[in-house]
Amino acid sequence: MIAAIKPAGSNTRGLLAYLYGPGRHDEHLDPRLVGGFSMLGMPDPGRDENATLTQLARHLDEPVQLRNSEFGKPVTDHVWHCPVRAAPEDRYLSDTEWAEIAQRIVHAAGIAPAGDDLACRWIAVRHADDHIHILATTVREDGHRPKLHGSGIRVGNECREIEKDYGLRRLTKGDRTATRRPTQAEMHKAERLGWEQTSREWLQDQIRTAIPHATSAEALLAYLEADDVLVKPRRGPSGDLLGYAVGRPGDLNKDGEQIYHPGGKIAPDLSLPKLKARLETSAPEEHPTARRNRPTTPWHQATEALDNLHTEITGTNADDGGDARAQAHITALGELIEATAQMAPVDLRPHLQAASRAFARAQRSQVRAEDRAAHALRTAARDIANTATGPDGSALASLVAAVVWAAVLTGRWHEANGHAHQADAARRAVQHLQSAAADALAPTLTELETRHTTEETRRTLASDVRAAVPEHAERILADPGWPALATVLADAEAGGHKPHHLLKEAAARRELGTAHSPARVLLTRIQHTSRNPAPNRRAEAARLRSTTAAAFSMPYADTQPPTAPSAPTNRPSRPRP
Repeated sequence: MIAAIKPAGSNTRGLLAYLYGPGRHDEHLDPRLVGGFSMLGMPDPGRDENATLTQLARHLDEPVQLRNSEFGKPVTDHVWHCPVRAAPEDRYLSDTEWAEIAQRIVHAAGIAPAGDDLACRWIAVRHADDHIHILATTVREDGHRPKLHGSGIRVGNECREIEKDYGLRRLTKGDRTATRRPTQAEMHKAERLGWEQTSREWLQDQIRTAIPHATSAEALLAYLEADDVLVKPRRGPSGDLLGYAVGRPGDLNKDGEQIYHPGGKIAPDLSLPKLKARLETSAPEEHPTARRNRPTTPWHQATEALDNLHTEITGTNADDGGDARAQAHITALGELIEATAQMAPVDLRPHLQAASRAFARAQRSQVRAEDRAAHALRTAARDIANTATGPDGSALASLVAAVVWAAVLTGRWHEANGHAHQADAARRAVQHLQSAAADALAPTLTELETRHTTEETRRTLASDVRAAVPEHAERILADPGWPALATVLADAEAGGHKPHHLLKEAAARRELGTAHSPARVLLTRIQHTSRNPAPNRRAEAARLRSTTAAAFSMPYADTQPPTAPSAPTNRPSRPRP
């Protein structure tokens, strides 16, 4: 059950005309009163042919008129309007049940607390099977105004209790991080102008599209202006940016003036302070070895950067700030999905764009993000958006497969933290991402299917699979993707890699129990890891010895001894972000 409190109005008679009228599309049937502050003597134009809307409006407005006659400043925002709607699959509710529900809602809101004889006047009008409209005038019988601060939260909580008591569909409690639903006026306006989206929905998409391209709030606004979005910055005397609002061309009010929406009203995470925190976070100092081993393309760099997200999400601890780091990586993951959708081949964009829109809800929660922690992932998203050329098939398939797993982990993290709306959004994004991953991998599978390994080679590689991932070996070997995986393993072995080590490393990066196709999951990861020939072990050991000797010969080395190098292992070295 959803109760949507509308902005305060000033015309009681006008709202009654809508509630008792035919509706904008003749959808209002048999309008009538089902509840109110006092049904005795209440004029009901839906049941009494002699009752008028004007009479009912005057009856509701009496305390308002009395207050206005006694005080110099009249009350002009006294109309409280709250539609209450049941879910489509809910059972039919009688007029008596809707009256009880309305009474509970006005009590929770503070409009008419139970037992308060001086409360505000209110009515509940029903003109459809699945919802009612509650109208109240927010001046009490004693002339005071009710305390309505936080009424939306209280009403939402009461709706959850009503669902339980009446056996209705149970919705998840809100956390005040959702975007505002489009109003009927906005939807009708979009329909009238031939727009597929309302202005706020369109503006949200434009801002999220621009974020991966910007490194500051000023750059973001410049990008939006270049993309034909109308921008109205708010600046202080020094010229510093204090806020911003954006408008959609052609979105005019009744006086022909352009309508602008503040960023924070479009979505909670698009306010200027939150955008600055994401865009203008200073970069952590990068170790020289990380720069030397950086992957060669933004697509590979992004895949490597996602490894940090896996570590941050699965190993977080709220006590040491782990949740703040996890939230930062999840926010940056949304930017990476958006950037990938922009630069992917045209045939993959619909699934990726749908995933980006769904994941926008999973990007934000009440956990405050430590944005600096996700600099590597955010940089990878910017590099894709600003510098990437079309990826080769295997690079894109590896990235999208890694994003699928990252979105799965996001959903699990939100679920573990009780973020039900965000967890649901992540699950919806995963569905779109899985479709994109299958489409991205299809050309690679087609190419691999033209090359077959020998039966003897496949038997040898099957032994590697059983030794490396024994708990999933039979699923992998029975997977239709196994012949293609065998070809990739054979290619990697020809490049100097050890299949056994590649399999163990790939399985450690991605839990295989829930994978639809474990062979394809391993295939994309191993293609990414083995794209370069395996390093020469002796040459690497010599380089480490040389680096250590040079460090000890530097001035002041005796006061700041370097960290001893790790002993070489049999695991192939991999580039790190």
